[in-house]
Amino acid sequence: MPAEIQHPFPAPFDRFETIIRPEWIDANGHMNLAYYVVVFDLATAALFDALGIEPLDDENKRFGIFAAETHTLYEREVREGERVRVASQLVGADVKRLHVVHEMFHVEGGRRLAMQEIMFLHVDLSLRRVVPFPSASQSAIGAGIAAHAALARPAGIGRRIAAIGD
Repeated sequence: MPAEIQHPFPAPFDRFETIIRPEWIDANGHMNLAYYVVVFDLATAALFDALGIEPLDDENKRFGIFAAETHTLYEREVREGERVRVASQLVGADVKRLHVVHEMFHVEGGRRLAMQEIMFLHVDLSLRRVVPFPSASQSAIGAGIAAHAALARPAGIGRRIAAIGD
């Protein structure tokens, strides 16, 4: 059963911070691209927890949340020891899908470092099919969407990679 959603729901949800770990640094001396995704995934877990949505439903572990599509925009280098904050925004949902945008910011300067847009699906694990979220989750998501409705959409949403020569 989902936990009670925070009222009012933070807009944006910016309760996740972390320090960049040495093992996340690549040969170029900055955070490897895979670890941006790790940071965004940790922010997703914090967001889902605040919404009372479990990534893996407790009801006999029958339901889960899958990422169907992501787009990550790497804007600035992030280095070992830097503290980052992720602001998350719910930008759309229906009964089966949840559209989230995460923005990573440098805590000390406030500069945006990266952005990830992600589409989540609620899946029945026994059928391996997309199914509606439980009603309690739909209510929590709806409350989050309503709280975020007045926020400006982050730059880069819906962006695509242009083919070379376009």
